[in-house]
Amino acid sequence: MLRLYLRFYLALVGSLMLFFTAAVMVWHVMNLPSSSPMGHYAHMARNFHVVLMMLAVTIGLAAYPLVRQISRRLERLQHAVESLGAGDLSARVPVEGRDEVARLADSFNQAAGRIEQLVKANKALLANTSHELRTPLARIRLAVELLKESADPKRRAGLEQDIAELDWLVDEILLASRLDTVTDALDVQEVDLLALAAEECARYDTAQLEGAPGVIRGDPRLLRRLLRNLLENAARHGMPPTQVRIERDSTTATVTIWDGGNGVPPSEFDNVFRPFYQPSGGPQRTGGTGLGLSLVRQIARRHAGDARCAVMSDGRSSFVVTLPLTR
Repeated sequence: MLRLYLRFYLALVGSLMLFFTAAVMVWHVMNLPSSSPMGHYAHMARNFHVVLMMLAVTIGLAAYPLVRQISRRLERLQHAVESLGAGDLSARVPVEGRDEVARLADSFNQAAGRIEQLVKANKALLANTSHELRTPLARIRLAVELLKESADPKRRAGLEQDIAELDWLVDEILLASRLDTVTDALDVQEVDLLALAAEECARYDTAQLEGAPGVIRGDPRLLRRLLRNLLENAARHGMPPTQVRIERDSTTATVTIWDGGNGVPPSEFDNVFRPFYQPSGGPQRTGGTGLGLSLVRQIARRHAGDARCAVMSDGRSSFVVTLPLTR
């Protein structure tokens, strides 16, 4: 195996030797004994310079395929690394040659394969564990139902609330695991975003909706969950009323949700979308599962959109979801 730096080094040395040899030969031919006047030697000197330039161009053109072959393989490796970083765990690069670039490509493929196996095993463990939790939850719920006659009403209500929150957490973990699967297809339909938001806002007494209708293509169950998680987040952590506004332009529908409180501080705009994020030095999270906003961003991105926080004109913050329009 010829190492990469040796290939560059030998190519450079070979080019220089070829250039030097050709230059000596041309100079020798042009300086053969002749009875020509001095003007003729000046003409030969100009020809010598032209020949040297042509030799330099020829050598440069001959060296280009070698350099381009190496750079092309590096570009393919770069694209594979970017794809892996973007979440495509199946990204691989062809192993070509027997130099350092080939070894690097092989190492990348092995590392990507191990990462893919670890992520799949983690997702399977999380999904299976969440699924298995439903059985004891069902038993606990049945036990609470049987104890309704004798149990203290306040304690029973607390148990029912705990069970409901745990059941919701299991459901969101299962949904997060499904959304993390890159190859998982959506149940795509045409959805009127304004009508869907109206149905979800009707579940909250303090939610107010305004906006224009817009049809998008997406999974109605996931889009409903997106809106419900944002409304639930406002109900749990904000102050009434909750405002929902839907705007549109020629290509994009924008959903903006805010409440009567100050909202999220700008320093936390990105962090609030992390799973189970707890603000440092802030109040402890009350209620919720810690996955709601993370799912909002996942669902938006699975529909070729995005979710973010933004500062409004009055200084308060809002949640903004953008989704591509169909019509």
